[in-house]
Amino acid sequence: MAGTNDGVGRRRRTPAARTGAGVAAAAAALTVLAACSGGDGDGGDGGPRMALGDSGLMEGVAPPGPEGFTPVEVAGIAVNAPDGWEVQNEGDSLCMSPPGQAACAYGSVQLVARAAANQPQGWPLEGEAYREDEGWAAAPDSCRSLNTAASGDIGVEDSDLRESGFFEDHADGLTSHQALWDVTCVNDETFQVRMWFLPISDVLLYVWSVDAQYEEVYTQIAASMDTSGYRN
Repeated sequence: MAGTNDGVGRRRRTPAARTGAGVAAAAAALTVLAACSGGDGDGGDGGPRMALGDSGLMEGVAPPGPEGFTPVEVAGIAVNAPDGWEVQNEGDSLCMSPPGQAACAYGSVQLVARAAANQPQGWPLEGEAYREDEGWAAAPDSCRSLNTAASGDIGVEDSDLRESGFFEDHADGLTSHQALWDVTCVNDETFQVRMWFLPISDVLLYVWSVDAQYEEVYTQIAASMDTSGYRN
């Protein structure tokens, strides 16, 4: 599996930055020591008292997501959700829906743990459906274009696996199989489906029907996915 020691979102500071930070930290430490020395622990001689938590350690605070995103998780899998998107979390699945759209429908992103295990047909793992022209859904027979997604009664004429390859930029360093499908409906409308799938972990990140204005957002969400806390 490919990956680098510098995961997504980590920064290397320059030597100058580290030196400046070290000097500032040292100065701050001397100030604290000077203020706290000579006291009896209760500040009885006028010296300030250093307050700690009951265990002597401050509670950890979850780091914020990058600007415009908020960290969310399901089944131990962490991902960044775009601010302003509706987030629904139920069981082994999490759904992020863009403003103005129905939940978990057009433009939405679904994160599913144990994806194939929870599907009667074993999709998308069974028969390596994620590599097939018709592998874009467990039942690839309903149109999901913007104008027809809500009706659910428009059929599909054809589908083509336009892109198939690997994505190596996940936050945990794992490499997923990524795919993009072009789908044509019987009324000649079209839509696209995107997928990032970890076959061994059985984790699926899935764009139900692509909204082109969020193309870059989808990639950023995929890059933020971290399965370090997940157990299949």
